[in-house]
Amino acid sequence: MTWWEGFNETRLLVGPDPGGAENRIGQFLPLLHPKSGNKTCYLFVNGELQELSWFKQAYGSWFLGNYVCEDGGLYTATPVDPVFVLLPIFDNARMKREDDPGKFRQLDEILFINGYPAYQQLSSIAEKSIEVVCDVKEIGCSKFFRLNDSKVLSWMVCKVNQLKQAVLALDKNYAAQDDKKTLADAISILGEYLKDEPWLKMLQSHLKLDLQEMYKATPDVETHQSTTADGPALFSPSLEKSGIEKKAIKNTRQNKRIRDEGKSQNIRSMFTRAAKKGT
Repeated sequence: MTWWEGFNETRLLVGPDPGGAENRIGQFLPLLHPKSGNKTCYLFVNGELQELSWFKQAYGSWFLGNYVCEDGGLYTATPVDPVFVLLPIFDNARMKREDDPGKFRQLDEILFINGYPAYQQLSSIAEKSIEVVCDVKEIGCSKFFRLNDSKVLSWMVCKVNQLKQAVLALDKNYAAQDDKKTLADAISILGEYLKDEPWLKMLQSHLKLDLQEMYKATPDVETHQSTTADGPALFSPSLEKSGIEKKAIKNTRQNKRIRDEGKSQNIRSMFTRAAKKGT
C-alpha cells in the first residue's frame, strides 16, 4: 500500500497558490513514475500536473503559520512537466522496432493504460505538452501522434541547459566549480525522471559525457558545502556519490536529532497543555 491510500486523517498540503479557493481543489492521480515505473501519486489542479513529496522528520515538529504538525510529516506539491510522465507511455505506444520509427496513434488510444485510468484525466494537457517531442499527423478532424527520438533529444538538451542555469543561481559553490561538473550535476537531476535506457544514455552520448566515469574520477572528499549553524550541507549529487560524505551527513543528522529531541518534546508538551486548557 502506498502512503496516500487508506488515509482517514487530515493532512496539510503546501503548494503553489493558484488563486481563488475554487482553484485549489484538485485530483489525486495514481500514475507510473517515469524513472522507476512504480505507482506514484500526482496532484492535478488548475490544469497543472504537480508532483507530491512526503518529508518525514522523526524528531520535532513543523511550524506552518499557526499550524503545528506534531508528527513531523510534511507534504508538498511542485509543478512537473507532463512530458516526463507521458514519455514512457508514448514510447511504448509507438511500438518501435529497430529502424522502424513505429506507428502513429490517437491520443485517447495512447492514454488508455490498463489499470491506470488516471492517464485519461491528462488528455486536456497531454496534446499540447507532448507535441514538442512527437511527430503529428492530421487526418480530417483527428490527430495522430508518434514519438520522435530526435525531438526528445532536443527537449532533453533544453532541460539540461535550464537546470544548469538554475543550479548556478542556487548556490555560490556551483558557480565556482568546473562547467563540466555542473553539466554532470544537471544531467543527474534530470536522470531522476528519465529511464537510463534509452533516454539518459542517449543524452550522455550526445553531450559526450559519461556520468559513471566522471564520478569515478571525482575525489572522495569534496567541499561543496553551504551549511547553517545547525544544519547539514545543501544537497549536491556529487556528495551523494561518496561513502565518506554519506557517513558525515549521517553523523551530522544524528547529532542534530539528539540536540533537537529535547526541544521537540518540550514544544509538543507545551501545545498539549495549551490544548487541554482550551477545552
